[in-house]
Amino acid sequence: MVSLAIIAAPLLAMAAEAAPPVVRLTTSPLSVGLIALAANLGVGLAAFGSALAQGRMAASAMESIGRNPNAAGQIFTPMLLGLAFIEALTLYALVIGYLLQAKI
Repeated sequence: MVSLAIIAAPLLAMAAEAAPPVVRLTTSPLSVGLIALAANLGVGLAAFGSALAQGRMAASAMESIGRNPNAAGQIFTPMLLGLAFIEALTLYALVIGYLLQAKI
């Protein structure tokens, strides 16, 4: 193993090629501003919608548990799964916002 690492070390040490230059897709200040506005509004709306959905889901689960305490175990797992899906949609919006910001 050591001899293989010694033989492979010079191959790993070779310099990589330079990254290609960044090409701006938009040069107009208006289009750059609109992309930035769309990215920020999209992430903000996704976070707001996610907060509303999570609050409503938690309130409904607590109300259901309050009405039938014996069903708490059956309600808790689907509630957590639903909350994870809601949060995933928000994270997707965040990634799309970052991708839009990268185009500026």
